[in-house]
Amino acid sequence: MRKIYLDSAATTQVREEVIVKMQEALGSCYGNPSSVHSFGRTAKTTIEKARKTIAKYLNAHPAEIIFTSGGTEADNMVLRCSVRDLGIKTIITSKIEHHAVLHTAEELAKEYGIALRFVRLDNYGTPDLKHLEELLQEDSSKKLVSLMHVNNEIGNLVDVNAIGKLCLQYKALFHSDTVQSIGHFSWDVQETPIDFLTAAAHKFHGPKGIGFAYIKRNIGLKSLIHGGAQERGFRAGTEPIHNIVGLEEAFKAAYDNLDEEKAYVTELKRYFIEKISAAIPGISFNGQSGDLEKSTYTLVSACLPFDPEKTTMLLFHLDMKGIACSRGSACQSGSDVGSHVLSEILSGEALKQPSLRFSFSKYNTKEELDYVVAVLEEYSKG
Repeated sequence: MRKIYLDSAATTQVREEVIVKMQEALGSCYGNPSSVHSFGRTAKTTIEKARKTIAKYLNAHPAEIIFTSGGTEADNMVLRCSVRDLGIKTIITSKIEHHAVLHTAEELAKEYGIALRFVRLDNYGTPDLKHLEELLQEDSSKKLVSLMHVNNEIGNLVDVNAIGKLCLQYKALFHSDTVQSIGHFSWDVQETPIDFLTAAAHKFHGPKGIGFAYIKRNIGLKSLIHGGAQERGFRAGTEPIHNIVGLEEAFKAAYDNLDEEKAYVTELKRYFIEKISAAIPGISFNGQSGDLEKSTYTLVSACLPFDPEKTTMLLFHLDMKGIACSRGSACQSGSDVGSHVLSEILSGEALKQPSLRFSFSKYNTKEELDYVVAVLEEYSKG
């Protein structure tokens, strides 16, 4: 049976060169980075080299890069510590953020009594920047805006430069969950007014369990996890050197090959939209994912005009055919409450129909996409 992986927005295949570098680190770089002997110094040097590499590509200072266990921890760190340490009284976000942001903001509202405001979205899930400005003007409380650059379910791109400028104008802090963005889009933190961004290596062909937060220098955050003084006092705990090495290698490869790989994957997305639209009349694309200019080139969220009774078996059928993708239907049976993102932007019959997220990488081919479209076309007629 063919095996076709179209779920790279969930996690990516690890690059071979990343695996090699990680194996080398596991075998030779096993000292504790906090130790003063040569083994520890070697480990520490390895970590600082990775930090400098990431900072260089982001045009940041190495001290602004803090390694974490991934995007979820990084988001929690930024939001929680901003409220605790910086006097944030209002968080402005959207109802289609990743749960690492949305649930954290909701908990902070309960714990600290802060105000939680949601920016209006259009029918495609794009934030209304005029409304954002109104929320920034609402009162004199210290505010944090948290809006993701690339939505992980529908692929919408938000204008981070425009948002950053608004935050700067109204003296608000700006955080963006860039887990679906880092490694796929160029960033310059000197050009884009931003205070915090977050990343996870496994979204750009690196290992799981490692990510980082960019935290603007001298902003005043303190550690979320207490213990030792690792990560310049921002995050206690012995650093996972092999994972950091893997993150560095994946990060370098992503940006050194960005133009070539972006062009290749963009063509895959264009081809897939063309083929599936021709094969399944009535198909629609959620959010802006069907627009190559307004969404990330890495994913498509498709609403399929299938009998709702067939929804439950659709992913199982695809899996039996060797196809991996993600369900994104806002109306599901059993314990699955569905997608909060699609529930926010869809209505009527679209809520009852199955939605699937197909996400692409450099490892996919047009031949694979032909097979997927053929399987879905056959299923639609069954």
